[in-house]
Amino acid sequence: MGRKKARNTKGKIVAAAWKLFYDQGYEATTIDDIIAESETSRGSFYHYFDGKDVLLGSLAYLFDEKYMELESRLAELGTAMEKLLFLNRELFDMIENSVAIDLLARLLSTQLTTKGEKHLLDRSRYYYKLLRRIVQEGQQSGELRRDLSVNEQVKLYALAERALLYDWCICNGEYALRVYGETVMPFFLQKLAGKTA
Repeated sequence: MGRKKARNTKGKIVAAAWKLFYDQGYEATTIDDIIAESETSRGSFYHYFDGKDVLLGSLAYLFDEKYMELESRLAELGTAMEKLLFLNRELFDMIENSVAIDLLARLLSTQLTTKGEKHLLDRSRYYYKLLRRIVQEGQQSGELRRDLSVNEQVKLYALAERALLYDWCICNGEYALRVYGETVMPFFLQKLAGKTA
C-alpha cells in the first residue's frame, strides 16, 4: 500500500508539472505552482525531487504511463508490427499535443550533457519492457528477424523514435510529428521484418 501511494504521489507531481510546463511554460512555472496543481505538499515534492530541473528527466516516465494506458488496447491488434506502429503513433500524438517542443528539446539536450542517469536510456523503464515483449512475440511468430536479438531490435526501434523526436525539435516542429512518424516508422520497421531462422 505504501509503495502504491508513493507512486501515486510522485506521479501526481510529475503530471502536474508537465501540465503546467505546457500551459504556462517551464520558466514561468514555480515549485509552488506544481505543489498546488498536484495537491501535494512541499515535503512530498522535495522527497522526490531536488528541484524543478530534475523534473525534466521525468518526462520519460510520463511516456511510460502512456504506454501502460495503451497496453490494454494492444490485444485488439494482430501483429507485432501493428503494435509497434500503434505505440509510436499514440506516443507521437501525445507529445505533439501535450509536450511543448522547447521542453522536449531541453530534455533531449540534458540527456546529452548529463553525467548521471540518462532517463531515456533506462532499460528498466516500462517502455523497454513492453517493446521487448512485443519484439519477442514477433520473433516467435516469425514476423520479426531472428538474426538480431530482441535487445538489438528494441534498441533500433528506440533509436528511430529518438531520431524523429530530435529532428522534429531541430526543425522547430515545422511538420506534424505523428503524420511523419506514420510515414517513416513503417519504412524503418521493414528492416526488422523477416523470416530469418
